[in-house]
Amino acid sequence: MAAAGAVRVLPASPNWYSSRCSDASGDGRLFGFAARHRVCLLDVSAAAPAFYGELIGHTDRISGFAFCRCPGQSSLCASSSDDGSVRIWDTEALAPVGEYSLHQNAISALHWSPLVKDLIVSGDEKGVIVCYWHNRSDSQQFFPEPRNVFCLTCSPHNENLVAIGYKDGMVVIIDISRKREIIHRLRGHDDEIHCLVWCPVPGEERLPAWQDELQVPSEDGRVPNGEQDTATKKGCYLASGSKDQTIRIWSCTRGRSVMTLKLPPTKRRGGAVDPAVKERIWLTLHWPSGRSTEIVSSSFGGELLLWDLTQSGKRKWTLLGSSEGQNHSRIVFNLSSVKHQDKELLFSISMDRDVKCWDLSTLECSWTMPSLGGFVYSLAFSPVDTGCLAIGVGDSMIRVWNTLSMNNIYDVKTFWQSIKSKVTALAWHPTKEGCLAFGTDDGKVGIFDTFSTSAKNKPPQISSTYHKKTVYTLAWGPPTPPLSSGGEGEQPSVTLYSCAGEGIVFQHNPWKLNGEANDINKVIRDTNSIKHKLPAHTEISWKPDGKLLALGNEDGSIEIFQAPNLKLLCTIQQHHKLINAIRWHHEHGSQPELSCLIASGSINATIYVHNLKSVIESTSESPLTITEPFRTLAGHTAKITSLSWSPHHEGRLVSACYDGTAQVWDVMKEEPLCNYRGHEGRLLSVQWSPVDSDSVYTGADDFSVHKWHISKQEHTRPPQGKKSIELEKKRSMQPKVKSKKKKKPTEKSPAKQDLSDTMNGDESMKEILLEENGVLEHEGKKEAQETELPDKVSMTVSKDTSPSAYDHSSFSLPKPFVTQKATTVKKDPPKEKPAPDAFLKKRKPRSMLPFSTFMDHRAKDELYQDCLRLATCLKTKGDNEDVSPDLKDRIHLGLFADRASLHEMIDVEGKNHLENGHPELFQQLMLWKGDMKGVLQAAAERGELTDQLVAMSPMVGYQAWVWTVEAFAKQLCFQEQYVKAASHLLSIHKVYEAVELLKVNHFYREAIVIAKARLRPEDPILKDLYTSWAALLEKDGHYSMAAKCYLGASSPYDAVKVLAKKGDVTSLKTAAELALISGEEELSATLSFRCAQDLLLPRNWVGAQEVLQQHKSLFGQRLVFCLNELLCKCLSERSPCDRKSPVPPCYHSWELNREASFLDMVIEVWQNILGMDTTEQATCAREQLCSVEHPPSTSNTHPKQVLFHISHDLTLAALSYHIGTWDEAVKSILGAVTRSYDAGNFTLMQDICSIILPEGCDNLRHKLDSTNSQSMAASRSLEAFVAYGLLYDLWWNPLKDFLVLQKAVSEPALCPSELTAPEKTYISGQSSSEEICDQTAVAMDENLCNTTEVLQCEIKSDSRTSSVDLVDRQSKLSGCKVLLSEEIAALQNTQRDIAKVQEILADMIHQHQQQRNSLQENTNGSTQETNLQQSTETESDKPCADSSQVNCKEEVKEPITLPELTKQLLKAKQKLAEFPDNLKVFPFPDVLECCLVLLHLGSECPPELQEQALDLLRKHGSADTHQKAGRRFLT
Repeated sequence: MAAAGAVRVLPASPNWYSSRCSDASGDGRLFGFAARHRVCLLDVSAAAPAFYGELIGHTDRISGFAFCRCPGQSSLCASSSDDGSVRIWDTEALAPVGEYSLHQNAISALHWSPLVKDLIVSGDEKGVIVCYWHNRSDSQQFFPEPRNVFCLTCSPHNENLVAIGYKDGMVVIIDISRKREIIHRLRGHDDEIHCLVWCPVPGEERLPAWQDELQVPSEDGRVPNGEQDTATKKGCYLASGSKDQTIRIWSCTRGRSVMTLKLPPTKRRGGAVDPAVKERIWLTLHWPSGRSTEIVSSSFGGELLLWDLTQSGKRKWTLLGSSEGQNHSRIVFNLSSVKHQDKELLFSISMDRDVKCWDLSTLECSWTMPSLGGFVYSLAFSPVDTGCLAIGVGDSMIRVWNTLSMNNIYDVKTFWQSIKSKVTALAWHPTKEGCLAFGTDDGKVGIFDTFSTSAKNKPPQISSTYHKKTVYTLAWGPPTPPLSSGGEGEQPSVTLYSCAGEGIVFQHNPWKLNGEANDINKVIRDTNSIKHKLPAHTEISWKPDGKLLALGNEDGSIEIFQAPNLKLLCTIQQHHKLINAIRWHHEHGSQPELSCLIASGSINATIYVHNLKSVIESTSESPLTITEPFRTLAGHTAKITSLSWSPHHEGRLVSACYDGTAQVWDVMKEEPLCNYRGHEGRLLSVQWSPVDSDSVYTGADDFSVHKWHISKQEHTRPPQGKKSIELEKKRSMQPKVKSKKKKKPTEKSPAKQDLSDTMNGDESMKEILLEENGVLEHEGKKEAQETELPDKVSMTVSKDTSPSAYDHSSFSLPKPFVTQKATTVKKDPPKEKPAPDAFLKKRKPRSMLPFSTFMDHRAKDELYQDCLRLATCLKTKGDNEDVSPDLKDRIHLGLFADRASLHEMIDVEGKNHLENGHPELFQQLMLWKGDMKGVLQAAAERGELTDQLVAMSPMVGYQAWVWTVEAFAKQLCFQEQYVKAASHLLSIHKVYEAVELLKVNHFYREAIVIAKARLRPEDPILKDLYTSWAALLEKDGHYSMAAKCYLGASSPYDAVKVLAKKGDVTSLKTAAELALISGEEELSATLSFRCAQDLLLPRNWVGAQEVLQQHKSLFGQRLVFCLNELLCKCLSERSPCDRKSPVPPCYHSWELNREASFLDMVIEVWQNILGMDTTEQATCAREQLCSVEHPPSTSNTHPKQVLFHISHDLTLAALSYHIGTWDEAVKSILGAVTRSYDAGNFTLMQDICSIILPEGCDNLRHKLDSTNSQSMAASRSLEAFVAYGLLYDLWWNPLKDFLVLQKAVSEPALCPSELTAPEKTYISGQSSSEEICDQTAVAMDENLCNTTEVLQCEIKSDSRTSSVDLVDRQSKLSGCKVLLSEEIAALQNTQRDIAKVQEILADMIHQHQQQRNSLQENTNGSTQETNLQQSTETESDKPCADSSQVNCKEEVKEPITLPELTKQLLKAKQKLAEFPDNLKVFPFPDVLECCLVLLHLGSECPPELQEQALDLLRKHGSADTHQKAGRRFLT
């Protein structure tokens, strides 16, 4: 420990994004923080920090670190790592005292219980909490929540309470003494919990500012139920900091938040943050001991805030570090504190890589300790500003350390502007203060001014010439051509030379960095007349007097040139590997001849020193070659990376080496003087202190710079043998970090999103992280271009420089470098032993001839016997050529005998391969032998053909190839790889087979592509493919796809049919258009008409007309649709519907002539809009429509369809009217009226009569041809229906006086409900034409029961004289005379008789069938059933009024026999035949029904009509129904 105590160190940076990876010891002496996979300890007991030592042992990034806080154990601490382990350390001995790996997942949080001296609590990413008591090696696991643990902390007041914060913002408090109990779930944060701290003072004393989030206390200030008291005594507050930018204080007794602090938007010093960049935030907390009312938190951009919790309203906070530059410049991750006498010190670690110490009493920063985030590639002392050390680091930053500062031993300035890559080379200007040149990993060269006052923010000058690879070395030296050739005063006294990985040296003009740099190879070629290719340069060094330039090369040679024209003086051929370092001895010694010494180190471990005095003094014109060194310094065991001569001594040199040590040499005596082994990694740079002859500075890949004293080192020479191996072992613990190239060190943390946003010109984060991970990735200087070569590795292992160093055997030495290079490191690799097998596996393929190879590696005696046997056999063969040599069991000698023997050997080897399951090697052997046919047959039989075998098969011949491909296709079919099989069949031109194969397996799409591409267009197979696929698609309901197939097969008709199958409007429309395109006019018209009809359902007349207008043949239908639209419009205007339709009707905006009659209005629209100009058009349209016949309507027909059919009839009527054929017009109007009558829509019938014939039929009669009996009959029928409608109208709307009169009459009046009784009775026994009345009532939606009331209301409001009305009504009634036709009544009676007989016949047949069925089923008692059935049937045949059911039953007659029935039917049919035909053609309202209605009207009806009605009833009302209905009038 003594050595470390004297060492001054710039340590590696603390790890980022961990909730607790730094802590201070309980005794206040040490502060430790995790840096990569080690823990760095600082002694903070004095005013300035001192490096104390490191805890080494983890093999992956450390995620948590905590000291034991129990008295007497303050030297114990614990760390958790991504390698899955938790280690316990003793800081006195810097050694581990225990280790456990209980977590299955990455550990994300760790804390040492402040109350239980041996309890360590840790949590992992999956939510598992492990409690470990290390004194008794006991553990317990908890799983409170299946969430990612982010932080945890043990209570300082209750040993069983642990608070856990999760990634999603949940906070949980658990009691570890009760296994599954969660005390509280604290919800409030909505993002990562970064930190949890318990209040150092127990109890929950309420502060005045805290009342806002708790319930309001009662008058006396206490919370009810005594909650206040228990809380004050028992509980403890917990504070949490979250990524959601808030701090919450929680009460543990109440389990809720009592206060929320929101981070204030403080701007970080030195300029505002770019608003486009989402600012990073990490909110860590510290609750100062003994102060429950104050809390310290981190904020945006690195500020620290001290909050006063007693302030209400806007929370009061104070910024720590008032003066400029005291604060951190990036986010702070951890805060921890120690007590020193009376004051409390706070330590903070930050992303800016500084460790700061704060005095909480003054809120000022006491000291800052800088740290390094990458390899230390380069060290350089300023020749002007003594003691100013520049450090080039892999974290893309340069540190300039004033090592002589008195008041601050870590006085370090940082430069990062414009670097953005690892800093690999540095060089101070020899005379100009603060002028520092730097080179980077990406080939950039630039110059910083480190001296200017505003240097903090001043970017460097960058050379416009970039190297293609890593810059290895920079050197200031005198200008050489072309710069030196200019006139005086035009060029600088020194220029900057840079050498990089691509082997080129550039000369940059520091005055014009934006100008082109010169490649010095051009000067060298010109001066020395060199034609051959120059070696790649890897190192450059000017002699301090500027007269000689030494260039080190990749091939190990060193060339010495003379300034300024670079004449080659000599070549040193000593090293045989790449040169890493060259240094000239200084000139200010007492022995001037020493200034000609030049020391050089390479990838070889030996350092050579040459004396060039003779070369300088030589007058020889041609260059010399030196092959003997002046001195040889041997002892290191790995490559030399850097050298430095002591400026205080003569002939004293220090070297830095990959063996992890620095060595001081006495060059003249070739003696090692002192060896420094303090680094934990490979050394990359070394500098002798210019002010202290006993001090040396070294930089290594352990991310640190050490200043150490020569006089205090215990070792004198580099470690050899066992010691060297131990050193390697010590260092080999670090590769774990590096080998995970892909993994960011912050993978477990929220940093993932932050890694990429490289802080807008701030340090390039990516580089830093690569650096943090990839220790091996860039092995010091000079290695970029040859990281793949294994010779570096072998050199590390042994000094053997012969070519055999490549041999695998040299990899077996236990050197960690080998391990790193060769294997991807598993979870826990054996620490000493590398895995050479991995190398062999990777490099060595399986042997083709293992048997023979094995036979040739037997014992010596056996091999000698082989020679003798072979000689004997060959001699026999020589004597007798026909005999094949008999090698007996030594088949492997076939290699040296004739072909037959070789074939035997190949057969044995092949059999061997097959037995060992390597058919591919057997096949290759057979290919060598030339026996491919056998291989193919064997593979085909076993179903083991491969693409490779098929590819080789043509060498056997065309037939064999075809056969193999067919066999392979079959094999592929078994494996269900049909498409691949088809492709192979195509390769042998079997197109039809390929297509058929695909078709059979339903790969229609692929089959069509092949057929279309490879066959003639007229080939029938194409059509077959299309139609088969279409049929399949049609079956699955993919109609549009099937239609495309039919089109492809040139069957547009089928395409149309399949499209129309779905039957919706869009499909029909598309199908119609498709038919039109394909020339299927008729089909198109049919589909268009169907589509138009479908559009009628949602009342879209506009759409329907659009569809129809494409076809001339549908002109008649267009007229129908037009009339339908106008008719619907009229009907809706007459009786507006109350119900709102979901889809509003889509009418045309036609101008209508409302003055004209309906038919005239329609014809006008036809002429103006649809263009029906001529009589011919009208006639043609009429013919079109006459050819269409609609089925008769029934009560089941859809109302819209009824209306459409009526429109069709009316269109015919309008056309006939337009042409002037009135006879036809009347028939069509009658058709429309009777259709509505048949459909049972009485109101519609009345509406149509009044719309078409508003004046009645009087003016029609004289227009007709009176000689035409048919048209006259039609006219009479039409008049009858008009009168029929009128009759019911008069009956349903009686006069007021008449009603009163009826009531006055002593005879009981029939109320309307009674009135309908005879009508209903009468209807129930009649055919469909008589069912109408009842349905009419329903259709009109008018309940007859309450007609009286409605009428009474209407009558009250009617002020006209009733006598006038009565006269008017009677004249209307006399118009109903047309209904009382004697002959029609007789005709209807006969029709009724026939219907009745037919009904009885049907019943008999039905009964007979039932009887037969029941006989078959069960013969017992069936007759009784039949009788019963007969009687019930007979009863039901005679419907009767409820009142007279008893009488009906008495009147049941005996069943009529079949002959009688036939007789009756015949008689009735003869009677029917006697009636004239014109009576039977047109329908007529039921005459007897009309008689009954007229009689019901009573005194309103003229007497002569009453007489006539009674007469007709007596004559023809023989049916029971009529008798019952008319009983009242007839008796």
